[in-house]
Amino acid sequence: MNLDQALITFIAESRELLEDMEAALLRMEGQGEGDPETVNAVFRAAHTIKGSAGLFGLDAVVAFTHVFENVLDALRDGRLAFGGELAALFLECGDHLQGLILRVEAGELDAPPPPVEAELLKRLRAFLADEGSKKAETAPPKTQLPREKEASVRPLGGNGVQTDHWHISLRFSPDVLRHGMDPLSFIRYLGTLGQVLHVQTLSDALPALTEMDAESCYLGFEIAFASEASKAEIEGVFEFVRDSADIHILPPNSQIEEYIRLIHELPEDDLKLGEILVRCGTLTDSELTRALADQRAGEEAGAARPLGEILVESQSVQAPVVDAALDKQQQIKTQKQQETRFIRVDADRLGQLINLIGELVITNASAQLQAQRAGLSDLIEATSSMARLVEEVRDSALSLRMVQIGATFSKFQRVVRDVSRELGKDIELIITGGDTELDKTVVERIGDPLTHLVRNSMDHGIESAEVRRARGKPATGRVILNAYHDSGSIVIEISDDGGGLNRERILKKALERGLIEPGHNLSDREIYQLIFEPGFSTVDQVTNLSGRGVGMDVVRRNINELRGSIELDSEEGKGTTIRIRLPLTLAIIDGFLVGVGASSYVVPLDMVKECVELRGEDMAKSTKGYLNLRGEVLPLVRLRELFDTRETAGGPRRENVVVVGYGDMKAGLVVDALHGEYQTVIKPLGPLFSGARGIGGSTILGTGDVALILDVPLLVRVASSHEPALTA
Repeated sequence: MNLDQALITFIAESRELLEDMEAALLRMEGQGEGDPETVNAVFRAAHTIKGSAGLFGLDAVVAFTHVFENVLDALRDGRLAFGGELAALFLECGDHLQGLILRVEAGELDAPPPPVEAELLKRLRAFLADEGSKKAETAPPKTQLPREKEASVRPLGGNGVQTDHWHISLRFSPDVLRHGMDPLSFIRYLGTLGQVLHVQTLSDALPALTEMDAESCYLGFEIAFASEASKAEIEGVFEFVRDSADIHILPPNSQIEEYIRLIHELPEDDLKLGEILVRCGTLTDSELTRALADQRAGEEAGAARPLGEILVESQSVQAPVVDAALDKQQQIKTQKQQETRFIRVDADRLGQLINLIGELVITNASAQLQAQRAGLSDLIEATSSMARLVEEVRDSALSLRMVQIGATFSKFQRVVRDVSRELGKDIELIITGGDTELDKTVVERIGDPLTHLVRNSMDHGIESAEVRRARGKPATGRVILNAYHDSGSIVIEISDDGGGLNRERILKKALERGLIEPGHNLSDREIYQLIFEPGFSTVDQVTNLSGRGVGMDVVRRNINELRGSIELDSEEGKGTTIRIRLPLTLAIIDGFLVGVGASSYVVPLDMVKECVELRGEDMAKSTKGYLNLRGEVLPLVRLRELFDTRETAGGPRRENVVVVGYGDMKAGLVVDALHGEYQTVIKPLGPLFSGARGIGGSTILGTGDVALILDVPLLVRVASSHEPALTA
């Protein structure tokens, strides 16, 4: 991987981490507290971004994230209390980091920092200063204690040393003097590495005077030692008596936090517990060797124990440091598991694969046609098997681009939070159906329309707390995002429990603007659809969010470009639901091929309900624009008239109706011939045909001819509401 590719990966991973960080911060803000697991997740995200940015020399990202990380560390250690002000600051820091990543992506590495950075750093450091001053106020001044008391140590116990100095516990073997070693010489040599503050001599092992051996050593020592030396350097002082003495060296309390920090900063390597502790400096190689030997001895005796338990019990390492190392080990293990499950693929390569499979579908259709014309049974069977395999490959390739819409929905937690504060309303967001999948291309293009609709629901839909209480509603408004599959499409619903739409007000505004003729009877659904007309607005006062009549028409246009549709249901005083229907994918679909004269058309197969042949009385009724389908009135669309298709020689021998459904509406498409199911590769229409309505795209048949793909949702609406002609 070259540097450019690595940088692209860093940008993508940083965005994912910032999204996860924002979601975690919003959860913390909603709960009003920072639980340790969530705070650790936010800290890890910031730390990972800082570490990766350092690899690329992104000093601006590293410098800002370092200060941000210090405040997170204080929160994680309980030195700061979580509150609304801190949550808002963290969210702003996440936004700023997002901006810095965008600068990296744009190549603006040397651009001066934006003015907001200085303000954010000032606020972050203010929290650190407050934390430092509170710590100083609560800590007793050292001058109040005598020197002997300050330097004293407690005996080694469950929590180890309780001072800000090294604690060295020495128990020499009785034969140390016979081996020519003077215990006091080791204590004196310690003074070359630092300052021996206090020595407590332990005489518990002294026997009775009559039993004492003058050449044996019975004394133990507890030493308080101040030094900047490492644990390995201090252990080196006792190199010559290591095998004939029991030695424990514990770091000061202040250094425990440093060890834990070093553990968190270790690279994401597959390390064992002992290796982690040795790397951070809290454990020496000899201590690890002895602990592993004790562990093996226990296994041989049938009493196996974890290494961490042995290290804590032998007082080689404090329990908090072992816990931090175990957490690091688990974090690395989890990350490795995720890395083995997923592989990052460039979107352009995936798009190229989909295009090639589309060409394969077209070529396979041609091969099947040639096999049928040749009449060779073996060839027909072979092409049929190949068609089945091509279909499986197609479905597998398309599934690679399918993503859950929940990630897109989750981004609106921040939108709802910010907009509700700007409006002075208390609004909660409820998300359901987040595991519903659709094409990544559709997800990327649906974000802006959804944002506008959610903001519109909050601004126009949800009433103020006073109005809601007066109407007997809870003071907190609700916006609901829901997604589900229906008839081969995905449906996204944006609902609110606000005041709903005022039917009469919309109708009056539409008459004033000449959008409808006076006396024209419209259903409620048709009236509500008027809000999607360009420049339409019923708001008297323009706000920062809406009121200019710009946006809803753009939303509908964006949805239409995705071959989707938008519907609206509302009940005044109860709320509004906007329903968006979208295709699952924009690339390849299963279609139903029909013929009208010499032309061919493709109907999306998931919208086809049934096919009916027109005969006798039904033929006469069809000329009136409807059909009695088992007691149900079925509106008809005659494709020959709609697209002005010429008759073939001798005229059609019969007519058929393809019954299609979209949502809760049905219509019949009158065609000449039914050619059956057909895998369709959707090709977009060129700009020349941008004004043609009723056509959603085109495809190439096995014969090499072009067939048009019908826009069934629009045709169904036209047939059901008797809209004017479709063609521009």
